[in-house]
Amino acid sequence: MGFTPEKSPVPKEKFVVVLDAGHGGEDPGNRGNGYFEKDIALNIVLRIGAELEKLPDVEVIYTRKKDVFITLAGRADIANEADADLFISVHCNAHSSQASGTETFVLGLHRNKDNLDVAMRENSVIFLEEDYEATYDGFNPNSPESYIGLTLMQEEYLDQSILLADFIQKKFTNELKRKNRGVKQAGFLVLRQTYMPSVLIETGFLSNTSEGAYLNSKSGQERISDAVVKAVNEYKSSINLDVLEGLANNSDINILSTTKEAPADIYDGITFKVQLAASSRKLDPAPKNFKGLNEVTRNKEDKLYKYYYGSTSSYLQIKKLHEKAKKKGYSTSYIVAFKDGSKITVNDALKTKVN
Repeated sequence: MGFTPEKSPVPKEKFVVVLDAGHGGEDPGNRGNGYFEKDIALNIVLRIGAELEKLPDVEVIYTRKKDVFITLAGRADIANEADADLFISVHCNAHSSQASGTETFVLGLHRNKDNLDVAMRENSVIFLEEDYEATYDGFNPNSPESYIGLTLMQEEYLDQSILLADFIQKKFTNELKRKNRGVKQAGFLVLRQTYMPSVLIETGFLSNTSEGAYLNSKSGQERISDAVVKAVNEYKSSINLDVLEGLANNSDINILSTTKEAPADIYDGITFKVQLAASSRKLDPAPKNFKGLNEVTRNKEDKLYKYYYGSTSSYLQIKKLHEKAKKKGYSTSYIVAFKDGSKITVNDALKTKVN
């Protein structure tokens, strides 16, 4: 059964962001140091939404705007029915120690017990739902075996989700000076059922004495919210090509070729590229459309056209090309890696044999 969003779905000329304040109603979330996760998450989400709503090309939809209980499936339904471009779920962490720091999750199989513990805690809310076993196909939040069989429904959006998560973590770390616990993968049901790039943000630990006070304060919530807004804007800029329009008339454009010197390091079977942008628009990858960069290629992946600069098995060479792309104005570009035609993480690529 679907849930009615706070706002109706809008035409796709808008960039649609669904904001999800974790927990709510009879589900308070964690109560570290006596705080209420559900209230803090809602305050942060409402401020993020208020700032994003100031942008004329952004539409914001909330899974909740008040203290009500919404099922995990219901939250995903809202995002899917809106055909959203992003789904962002906001939470606060807890631990039996004085652990601290921010971490942003994308859907995936947990790599360690800590990630599993976080997912188990957030997923346990389904026990408040009637017929949860039928709704979630027999999924048991407390059974590690259930996570092994977690279907990666989000696999086609994984790279975009990681990109957004990375922007968020960098804002928290570099601008707010929060401890960086990284971008992680874990089996969150609310992410499993969405069909767009999706992240779950753990904004910090309520159980930590100083961090809990920070998150419960108006100033702390404002700073966290503003960082997320900046990250969303950077992500949005990185996947639209509006900045490319009119470049053909730019007298500063020079046709640049990629470096031809023989690379010193070759990663066997790996191809590195620089992703410049992604968009639903199909654009000719000619140098005039990409600030003079040549050797730009276009590839359709799912609903988006992705535009890549360069192609090499040398990581040193691709780093040079990445610097060149950034100097030409592609500040949000990033390096990607392929093996046998399939995208893999750069970290995994760098673990392969160097010739």
